[in-house]
Amino acid sequence: MIRNKKFLGMLCAFAAVFILCTGASLMLSRYTLQIMAAGMLLLMVLFVLYTWERYNSMKRLASQLHQFQRSLKQLPLEAYSEGELSYLSSEISKMATKLTEQAQMLAADKEYLADAISNISHQLKTPLTSMSMMADFLSTPLSEEKRAEFTANIRHQLARIEWLVSALLKMARLDAGAVTMKQEIVCVQELLHKASGHLLIPMELKGQELILDCDGSVTFTGDMDWMAEGLSNILKNCMEHMGSGGHLKVCVRDNPMYIRIDISDEGSGIAKEDLPHIFERFYKGKNASPDSVGIGLAMAAQIIHQHNGDIQVESTPGKGSVFHIKLYK
Repeated sequence: MIRNKKFLGMLCAFAAVFILCTGASLMLSRYTLQIMAAGMLLLMVLFVLYTWERYNSMKRLASQLHQFQRSLKQLPLEAYSEGELSYLSSEISKMATKLTEQAQMLAADKEYLADAISNISHQLKTPLTSMSMMADFLSTPLSEEKRAEFTANIRHQLARIEWLVSALLKMARLDAGAVTMKQEIVCVQELLHKASGHLLIPMELKGQELILDCDGSVTFTGDMDWMAEGLSNILKNCMEHMGSGGHLKVCVRDNPMYIRIDISDEGSGIAKEDLPHIFERFYKGKNASPDSVGIGLAMAAQIIHQHNGDIQVESTPGKGSVFHIKLYK
């Protein structure tokens, strides 16, 4: 407190006033001098005590701040009455709360990143191990039939790795906000044709049928390519969980608030305990195929959300699933 120049300045000012008042009192009477001296001394003592208490309060506040810096836990600041210390304490409390939330978010991000890396390494490890084993077999004498089989399997695993890396890069771009969605008029009927075009031959080979119920006049503002990517992942998921002869139906309805796209299949359905997690990354339900990675539906949901949309799913095990997509206007 003594090192504070403003405090020393105030003491000097009090001393100067005291001396002036004492000199003036000498011209009056002895009792006036005593009263004036006592009053000035009392004011100086009160000023020192008040300043001392303020310094103690600031010292306690600084100690709490140091404690918060070490632990980054919630800061229980001392309550102050109205004044500059109360205002300062309130602002510090807001800052501490914000920093605590940021620390919690960073910890959650680190945990998510660790889980993501673990899942990615697991997804890559299986095909790489399989390819390594088949490459070893190819270095030994084999029949042409076996050699062709192993070569086809290696190509299949390479295609799977290529798709996985491509999907991860797309999701990373979406997470980082590096994707700028186009704002163009998109015809929903053309969008569905683009999203389902590459699935028609596999569906035909499995005896499945795609039914589109969509008016050609239904449009929305968005990005054709990214929405086609998202819907394609949903359609592919439905196709893979349907047996031979199943029907995959897409029904589009338009109203003043939103465009609704219902995608229903006649597949194996989704278990009740899997429904809350179906759009989580790397989540694989009970009925997931062995080649499933758990990225397609998560990417689809992320793309739809960036188009001011929402997606939900209803499912009955053994009867099929229905994906409800709403694109709000």
